[in-house]
Amino acid sequence: MFWLDRVYEQLEGSLKEKIASGNTLTVRDEKTSSGRVHVGSMRALALHAALSERLTEAGVPNIFKYEINDFDPMDGLPVYLDASVYTEHMGKPLLHVPSPDPSAENFAEYFANEYREAIHDAGFTPEFYRASELYLSGRMNGVIRTALEKALLIRQIYKEISGAERADTWLPISIICEQCGKVGTTKATLFDGEKVTYACYPTAVKWAVGCGYKGEVSPFDGKAKLPWKVEWAAKWKVMGVDVEGGGKDHYSKGGARDVARRISEEVFEYPEPFGVSNEFFLVGGKKMSSSKGAGSSAREIVDLLPPQIFRLALFGKDMNQQINFDPAGDTIPVLFDTYDTLAEKYWSGIVDDDSRLFEYIHSPSERAVLKSRKRFLPRFSQVAFLVQMPHLDLESEMLRLKGEAITPLDREELELRAKYAKIWLEKSASDEFKFLLSIDSVPESAKNLSLEQKSTLVELLTFIESHEKLDGLALHTEIHEIRKRHAIEPKAFFGAIYQAFLGKDHGPKVGWFLSVLDREFVISRLKEVS
Repeated sequence: MFWLDRVYEQLEGSLKEKIASGNTLTVRDEKTSSGRVHVGSMRALALHAALSERLTEAGVPNIFKYEINDFDPMDGLPVYLDASVYTEHMGKPLLHVPSPDPSAENFAEYFANEYREAIHDAGFTPEFYRASELYLSGRMNGVIRTALEKALLIRQIYKEISGAERADTWLPISIICEQCGKVGTTKATLFDGEKVTYACYPTAVKWAVGCGYKGEVSPFDGKAKLPWKVEWAAKWKVMGVDVEGGGKDHYSKGGARDVARRISEEVFEYPEPFGVSNEFFLVGGKKMSSSKGAGSSAREIVDLLPPQIFRLALFGKDMNQQINFDPAGDTIPVLFDTYDTLAEKYWSGIVDDDSRLFEYIHSPSERAVLKSRKRFLPRFSQVAFLVQMPHLDLESEMLRLKGEAITPLDREELELRAKYAKIWLEKSASDEFKFLLSIDSVPESAKNLSLEQKSTLVELLTFIESHEKLDGLALHTEIHEIRKRHAIEPKAFFGAIYQAFLGKDHGPKVGWFLSVLDREFVISRLKEVS
């Protein structure tokens, strides 16, 4: 069963009564806008977007709300920002930190704008809102009061679930200091029903310096914020959340989800939403951080791929399986190959998990016309090679590959793949995938071929001279026969061919590679090296 259908069955069982009532379900996720958002955050977003789309497919009314959290304190300084400018703002709510660029109102909005665009370009359409809207509008006032009045219970839950001890005077609230404007450096000690007594400490945290001010103030209407585990549960109630999962780190035993569940049910008297955890999205084997500026941003990765290929990267593995995306390696060519395999099955009428995946890697509006969009899909790795060969005409080579007339849809697909092949080669592909045809002279590395390699090249030369047209499949077959006859290792034989033309020991599929080159040039070069 396709993983999304399996999760939907669990959701349906958990929310059976709510679904039967016909009421609109609320799906929610959020991201703190603490810097350029890393692509790993897109995995949780994709999970929630997919569940929302699956609910819609089942005829269940729902809305997908996505929060840009601009009310958390600035607790990390991204490496690409000037420390001399931003150090003084550490500890302030993100919406009160100046934007790196005057195009945005504040720090959070600046990075949220880029992230929202990446989300849209990936084909996801949540309804965005800001955390500050909940606080400043007073919508959080009720849960803030409840949390303060039940501070003892919250302290007990922290201790029972995670073993975290809180002082008897600890209150689940962070006041925005009236003097310095910081929220990450304050500690509250008393709530009299209307106002909170607090102090702003110079050494409360390592990443910000408080001003030492002491005072009392109302915690309502945006003057304070809840600590995040309490806040998570509070938002479930305020937003009427029915579906919300999270990263696997939140789901560890005694972790954030366990704490939020207890607080939601016992403090706010609101049932825990249905949720599942998702594994991490790694780039080059590494986890990323927005606040530290580490890793590839969502914008950077989305720009490397067409929407359906990026969605394949997100949906292609079960949500409990880790994704390791290496933009410099073969991840992108393999994703295109996977897409082509899925498409071939889908257009042949096969109905299985792969056909369900193929549907969901396209946006809802595209799914209705998928069957009518059948087209020839040139292999991405071949297109990536062809765009590096200025003497070759892409459309002519596509005609050779397809073997019949090219349709407008074929041409559209070729142009799309050529565009993204150029982007990939320019921005992220390693040198392994970059080729320069040595036309004027034999590469230095090809001047040291062994006698065994040269003898196989002589036989290949004889075959090519005896055939007026170079057919990729025929060449491929003959090359393998020559290798078998000479009992030469594939790497040694293929490497000799690539060295002769590219100066590298690797390249595209060898038969096809030779077939796209000028026949007289191939003959001349093989004579030179053998």
